Amino acid sequence: MKKALLLLAVLALVAAFFASGLNRQLDLDTLKAGMDGFAAWREASPLAVAALYFAAYVAVTALSLPGAAVMTLAGGALFGLGWGLLIVSFASTIGATLAFLVSRHLLRDSVQARFGDRLQAINEGIARDGAFYLFTLRLVPVFPFFLINLLMGLTPIRLKTFYWVSQLGMLPGTLVYVNAGTELARIESLSGILSPALLFSFALLGVFPLLARKGVAWVQAPRVYARWQRPVRFERNLVVIGAGAAGLVSAYIAAAVKAKVTLVEAHKMGGDCLNTGCVPSKALIRSAKLAHQIRHADRYGLDRAEPTFSFRAVFARVHAVIRRIEPHDSVARYTGLGVEVVQGYARVVDPWTVEVALNDGGRQRLTTRSIVIATGARPAVPPLPGLEQVGYLTSDTVWEAFARLDAPPRRLLVLGGGPIGCELAQCFARLGSQVTQVGRAPQLLPREDEDVAAFARASLERDGVHVLTGCAALRCEREDGAGGPRKFIVVAHAGEEMRIEFDELLCAVGREARLEGYGLEEIGIPVKQTVLTNDYLETLYPNIYAAGDVAGPYQFTHVAAHQAWYAVVNALFGNLRRFKVDYRVVPHTTFIDPEVARVGINEREARARGIAFELTRYGLDDLDRAIADGADHGFVKVLTVPGKDRILGASIVGEHAGELLAEFTLAMKHGLGLNKILGTIHTYPTLSEASKYAAGEWKRAHAPQRVLGWLARYHAWRRG
Repeated sequence: MKKALLLLAVLALVAAFFASGLNRQLDLDTLKAGMDGFAAWREASPLAVAALYFAAYVAVTALSLPGAAVMTLAGGALFGLGWGLLIVSFASTIGATLAFLVSRHLLRDSVQARFGDRLQAINEGIARDGAFYLFTLRLVPVFPFFLINLLMGLTPIRLKTFYWVSQLGMLPGTLVYVNAGTELARIESLSGILSPALLFSFALLGVFPLLARKGVAWVQAPRVYARWQRPVRFERNLVVIGAGAAGLVSAYIAAAVKAKVTLVEAHKMGGDCLNTGCVPSKALIRSAKLAHQIRHADRYGLDRAEPTFSFRAVFARVHAVIRRIEPHDSVARYTGLGVEVVQGYARVVDPWTVEVALNDGGRQRLTTRSIVIATGARPAVPPLPGLEQVGYLTSDTVWEAFARLDAPPRRLLVLGGGPIGCELAQCFARLGSQVTQVGRAPQLLPREDEDVAAFARASLERDGVHVLTGCAALRCEREDGAGGPRKFIVVAHAGEEMRIEFDELLCAVGREARLEGYGLEEIGIPVKQTVLTNDYLETLYPNIYAAGDVAGPYQFTHVAAHQAWYAVVNALFGNLRRFKVDYRVVPHTTFIDPEVARVGINEREARARGIAFELTRYGLDDLDRAIADGADHGFVKVLTVPGKDRILGASIVGEHAGELLAEFTLAMKHGLGLNKILGTIHTYPTLSEASKYAAGEWKRAHAPQRVLGWLARYHAWRRG
């Protein structure tokens, strides 16, 4: 209501200005003709004239009305250079600030809500360098000042910053016009006030702060290297520390473009994903799913049975899968690609030197132009009293520990409600363990929407997982007795303490970057949970980069590979052109059954960021192939810009959701809307049709009802 009243007031004042003919009074000829009368009035009542002039100038600029240039000339003619400059400078800045505030109050929220994702880069740039940009715009007269006021109101620039930068930035132009006003009789036209040379001078003055900032950065860059002795020549173009996803891709790309690259790895090639993460977990998930299908074979017209298997054999298959994939990441393969692989512990001793403590003894020093830190992450272990006494496993250690068991642990406690905890809890429940899953957050998968998390919880509970959310783990306890030790965890839940007994405890509370032992802090590279980098993945030293889990902000193998491209290209070719890493479209999947997959924003994030959206939902219980497969549970949920088919995000819960998500990921990456998906032929009967039918639901909701009404009349007329 307040916005509507303000808008009506502004429109009424603007309309009154034009209706009264005041717009015709604010021109050069009228000013010259009335100058004698204005001067006489000023002599009679100098303070009243100054106050009235000040108020009129503020009103003209606040309402973005034409005539500010003529009024500036009048200021010089009436009050002289000194007082005229003072009055006009403050009046113009106050008026501009009022216009800025009106724009911000009336328009900013709606503009940011509608175009928030597209404006993200602009908002970040304004938040970082808004004062410099505004100063440049103020000093270059080719940009209409009223437009600057209105557009800046839509950005996150602070009011205080806008005011003082505007006051300072408009001062040179104000000085020129006020000074010209003191010689009003000689002025033939407004265009003659600013000569091309003067415009060029203002333009140079405007861009000077940005150029100066770049220059200062260029001068200061060598200072970070001041205490180091730079090698005269380098043995390598690139050294990559860590042979996980980010490190392998970095080395691969560098070798592909014929750079001399060395890859250093102290443990196993392939990193966590191959050896303790993605690969073994997916192999285990497949075995657990088959056990589940045997147990529920009657759903497919077969006799149900309790699966019989060797737990040791299940884990033997897991390790066999790892061994089969190992050659893809092996020393032999990368050596064949042209990568020098050094096995040992790397430590950065200066910005161009890496020292390696070789696994087979001895040390080796490598000099290089650039370094990529890709040391990955490890499972986080909470500082829980008694945890060491009861013993625990993590997603790193569970694969070797359980491979030695003949049967699954009878009672397994999974600590953590994120993707890793959910995947492993469901697996071991399907393989016969009594699983209790404890999560601190109010829901499983805390980053997903409530309906998605509720679906995931119901799926785990159907498989026998006892899920406890909103629980704070307090301590672990061990009781030794004649029958052997008993292990407990004590949690706070709904204001009460609960004591849960278990045989094995699996910590899955997240992962933390590997930061220690690589010499980072010794050479001054800032670390805070991750290695701190800029938009180009550069650390404090422009020739040292970080990629993958150690850099954040996402801990996905595919994001690590994505970052590796930017890190390597910037490291090898940054002197020619640098690329900012692009996180606009990042898909991810939690591989429970049914899978949970998402790309872009969900409802929770959209509301938190104030982004307007429309929601389209399609249930898989309507999809023919899903019904035939017995997989008719789950849904597709798409967020779009209100009234448009542009996709803001998509969440899928269902069989093969990770694969189905690829179509939405591609569409978002290349700016394709739901109309394009709907117009694409999808094979029948496949699960991929879910994307098309979701697009169809959106189309149905946006059907042109008036046109359809006309068509109904047309067809009725055709029927006679």
